[in-house]
Amino acid sequence: MSKEQAYYVPHGTYWPIIGSIGISILFVGFANQMHGVEWGGSAMLLGFAITVFMMFGWLGQVVNESISGVYNAQVDRSFRWGMSWFIFSEVMFFAAFFGALFYARQLSVPWLGGADNNIYTPDLWNAFSASWHQMAFLAPGSELQSGTVMSFPAVPATGIETATPADVVNPWGLPALNTLLLLLSGVTLTFAHHALRAGHRNQIVGWLIATIALGAAFLGFQVLEYGHAYQDGLKLTSGIYGSTFYMLTGFHGFHVTVGVIMLTVILYRVQKGHFTADNHFAFEGVAWYWHFVDVVWLGLFIFVYWL
Repeated sequence: MSKEQAYYVPHGTYWPIIGSIGISILFVGFANQMHGVEWGGSAMLLGFAITVFMMFGWLGQVVNESISGVYNAQVDRSFRWGMSWFIFSEVMFFAAFFGALFYARQLSVPWLGGADNNIYTPDLWNAFSASWHQMAFLAPGSELQSGTVMSFPAVPATGIETATPADVVNPWGLPALNTLLLLLSGVTLTFAHHALRAGHRNQIVGWLIATIALGAAFLGFQVLEYGHAYQDGLKLTSGIYGSTFYMLTGFHGFHVTVGVIMLTVILYRVQKGHFTADNHFAFEGVAWYWHFVDVVWLGLFIFVYWL
């Protein structure tokens, strides 16, 4: 009982305030960048820099407290619950985006095509075809006239070309390769965890480096895929499929980037000898996050690329 009463309570800290300021500037900049405001990009970079500074400063303080031995079993349970709720919030975050995808695909598009007694669609938009995927793009040298509606596979207006997503992003090309890379990274990270529990430091380092390399390769291929897709006409403005495609894959790519950074920090801490076979929750928390990112990608591959 005395140990439970000795729960470590940190002193007052300014890191949450700095983090709130950084995240606020980041999202204000992002919103203005999306609307073409000139200073939007600069605000995004400033907010991102402040947020990164906060993360390294705050987490560095937590690491120092952990090494100094002020944390007990109750604090460890608090960290585990905190990480569990954080990942749950991320599940809900992506659930909202997948929900938007399913709503558009299963409800909105069929309704626009005349489902559920919506008999007025043919009169209002007789060129519309209620099928997924809904996307179109301008032919080179063409201009979109005011009031022109873009959709696939409706009869295209003058200057509008239509294509299926498979014509732009083949699911069995780079997306399939990226799926393999992420699945392998989950395996290598599990091997690293087993090596940590067995006390094999060199193996931990090797498997962590392999995991980081696989994650970095995933990001590289994602950037390459975006470049090809953009050149082929798949943009945020390419109908509802284009917007949901970049929304889901873009946020997932951001989470992979965060995961790679966290794995790199864990690698550094392993080399510094911060973990033992019985005390390594920071490693476990990052592993939970990385496996979550893997599962999200499987959903993306199936419902965004494949089906």
